[in-house]
This record gives sequence, C-alpha cells and structure tokens, in this order.
Amino acid sequence: MNVPLWLWAATIGGMIAILVIDLAIVDHPWNKKKGPQEFGVKQAAWWAAFYIGIAIVFGIGVWYYGGATAGAEYFAGFVTEKSLSVDNLFVFYLLLGAFSVPKKYQHEVLLVGIVIALVMRGLFIVLGAQVINAWSEVFYLFGAFLIYTGYKIVRDHVKGEEEEKDFTQTPVVRLVKRFWPVTKDYHGSSLTVKIDGRRHITPMLLVILAIGVIDLVFAVDSIPAIFGLTQDAYIVFTANAFALLGLRQLYFLLAGLMDRLSYISWGLSLIMVFIGVKMILHALHENGVHVPEIGIGLSLTVIIGIMAVTIVGSLVKSRADKREVARVEAGAKERNDETS
Repeated sequence: MNVPLWLWAATIGGMIAILVIDLAIVDHPWNKKKGPQEFGVKQAAWWAAFYIGIAIVFGIGVWYYGGATAGAEYFAGFVTEKSLSVDNLFVFYLLLGAFSVPKKYQHEVLLVGIVIALVMRGLFIVLGAQVINAWSEVFYLFGAFLIYTGYKIVRDHVKGEEEEKDFTQTPVVRLVKRFWPVTKDYHGSSLTVKIDGRRHITPMLLVILAIGVIDLVFAVDSIPAIFGLTQDAYIVFTANAFALLGLRQLYFLLAGLMDRLSYISWGLSLIMVFIGVKMILHALHENGVHVPEIGIGLSLTVIIGIMAVTIVGSLVKSRADKREVARVEAGAKERNDETS
C-alpha cells in the first residue's frame, strides 16, 4: 500500500486518542476521591468487544481502499498478533501474581505495558523494514527463527518452564535493587516514595520494568511472524497496534480462563512453524528457486483454523477434566459413606 505521511499521522493520532479516552473513562485519573477501582469482567467484556470491533472496521477500510490482498494481509496479521497476545497474557498473569500487584492497580500496570509494547514494536517494525529492503535473504533467518520459536513454545510448555520462572529476579530488576532500596509494600500507584529522607522505589516500578523487558522479548517473536505475512510497514504496524490496544481488557476477561486454554501453546507453535515455512519458501522463490508459495488467503484460513481448533479443543478438554474430577470425588464420597 502506498500510504501518505498524513495517513500515518492520522492513524497514530487516532490510536493515541483511543488510549486517552480509555484512560479517562476506565481509570478516572481526575477523580482522586474515587481512586483506582478493580476491573470487572462485564466491563472488560464490553471494552474487549469495542476494541475488536474497531480493529475489524479498520480492516474493512484497508480491504476497501487497499484491495483484497492488503485486507487479507491485515486480518491475517491481526489474528496472528492477537493469538500471540493470548500467550503474552499468560506471562502477564504470572508476572502480576509474582509481584502480588493489587487488583485495583493491575489495569494501570497493563496500560503502561501496552504503551511500552507499542513503542518497542514501532521501533522493531522500522528496523525490520530497513533490513528486509537491504537484505532479502533475511527471510531465511526469520523463517528459521520462527520454526525454532514454535519448537521452544511447545518445549517450555511440556517442561512447565514458564510457570517456574521467577519474574521478580530478572537481571533488570536485580540491577535496580543494587542501586536503590525497594519498599516492601505498594504505595498506591507511586513509582517512588521518600522514607526517612531517602528516596525508595516501590514494587510498582519493578513490575513496569519487568513488563518492559517482557515486551521486548515479545516484540522479537511477533515482528518476524507478521513480516512473514506482509512486508507492508503500515499493515504490520496497524495489525500490531490493534492487537495490543485491547490487551488489558482481554486480560481481565480471560484471567479466569487461563488454566482452561491448555492447548494454546500447541496452536501458537503450529502458527509460528507455518509462517516460518512460508517465509523460507518465499525467500527461495525470490532467489529463483521454483517452489510453491503460500498465498495470503491460505495463510489467513490456516491461522484462523488453527486457533479455532485450539480454543475449542482446550474448552472441550477442560469440561472433560471437570467431569472426571467430579466423578472421582463422587466415588470417593461413596466409599467414605460405605465405610462409615
């Protein structure tokens, strides 16, 4: 797509406006008396639907003005990034629990995390576009990286390494603790506080730093994935941005379902491997090797299909597990009644 500078400015300005409105309505920063409130499931559901609706309307606009190929690339990128964000949410879930962040401050932490993620991914998109223009063979590297990432997702899931990570002891957090004293408790949403004449940092600042590091890792994974679907920087940026904008609402909506999405890692792994293979085939084709390329229509179908099967399969397994637990508990109760 040939996107003029004014449209870039209007798009970024619109996203900033959406974040400001979100902050004003949800967080009530002007109402000091009311203070921060816990984020309810119903409220999260309405906001999550709102953000997905905006993303779909924007995609229809891309399809109408940019053509069917551009529209399909946007939706494939958006679904991929949204799928990856679900896995990101699981890590956020573990991180907020590790730092014991009070529920009424969690949406503020997540908002800061989203802003950091938007900035980092913007930088990675600019860098990635420059590298691709200068060295097309980078698709081999990206493809191999995504295939390895797909393998690593499943390996970590099988080993349970994600659950074992101590997010309170990352290198950045340890470095900060070496130079500044840290308060034991939270002091509202303050990042620093003065105690006995000495400036202390609060756990809130440590959480934000940890989220920033995690956002960096996520950007390294997600940007090559979407460049495997489209090399249009505008589509790459907007698909990423719209996938991130409703992330904190999605967190509170899915927080109670985290343990039920047992197959999500397998689905994400398949998507990463699929895109990795697509990138390698594209690189071979660009270098004169006669190999079939995977079209964007097929890519969109495969990505949506994998996520649909993954989610349905996870929910079916969760229901079967609950029935099995109930059956075992009922059997144990019967045996206890017989012996008493």
